[in-house]
Amino acid sequence: MKIIFMGTPDFSVPILKELAQHHEIVAVYCQPPRPAGRGKADRASPVQQCAEALGLPVYHPVSLRTSEAQQAFFDLQADLAVVVAYGLILPQAVLDHPRLGCVNIHASLLPRWRGAAPIHRAIMAGDAETGVCIMQMEAGLDTGPVLARAQTAIGAEETTADLHDRLAAMGARLISATISDLPRPAVAQSEQGVIYATKIDKAEARVDWAQPAAVVDRQIRGLSPFPGAWCEINGERVKLLRSRLAEGAGRAGQVLDGLRVACGDGAVEITLAQREGKRPMSAGDILNGLKLPEVLS
Repeated sequence: MKIIFMGTPDFSVPILKELAQHHEIVAVYCQPPRPAGRGKADRASPVQQCAEALGLPVYHPVSLRTSEAQQAFFDLQADLAVVVAYGLILPQAVLDHPRLGCVNIHASLLPRWRGAAPIHRAIMAGDAETGVCIMQMEAGLDTGPVLARAQTAIGAEETTADLHDRLAAMGARLISATISDLPRPAVAQSEQGVIYATKIDKAEARVDWAQPAAVVDRQIRGLSPFPGAWCEINGERVKLLRSRLAEGAGRAGQVLDGLRVACGDGAVEITLAQREGKRPMSAGDILNGLKLPEVLS
């Protein structure tokens, strides 16, 4: 099958690699290189780096709404476009052109968590399970009928980084099984249970120890590694990257022992944290170089 692949971040890479093993990838579309790192030099996206390593042609138009960009897309004569966290809206003319249309791999159990941050939001909301859906794309935001889905439980100590990698691997397996059976019936999404996974705002990242321990724990795991939940310790902003629920009670923010901290109800134990300008460290390593106050802010 002749496929146009459209994706940009790390999540898309395992899916591109899987498709490239079994199909002809006629083009890879991704966002253009962006300034990154301390020197702010342009850096190619993970998908572009992968595509170039595989010897695949790369396109990164600023928009797909111009006649020139659309004609370039049409000239590829693809059977199917596979879209995974691409970052541009596909106009109707593009959606309609491939023989089998455009399919999208989305990291949630639609219609729950349509939108930008489904993995973060599922963990932060305390969902017991999540998964991957493959949908036939249409003009609405993640509203298309679902061709296939796979479910998985969310682990009690799983972070967004952990779940991200598992769902990417699931998506790669699912897309291979799905497109080998196209065209196939799709199931319209229910209008019940629609929830939008709004983009993560950095203002959500500061920990409020007065919240119940379950909420604090989900915030820490759901925002790890980016943007990273944080608190202040002796005036220094410290990112909290892994945690688990723990026994104990006390004043909100009170350090009970080690990095076990009392919340409004219950306690959490921080198992991985990161000081400013340093690498992530275990709680033991953090405590070797940081004297904790009695109460965290």
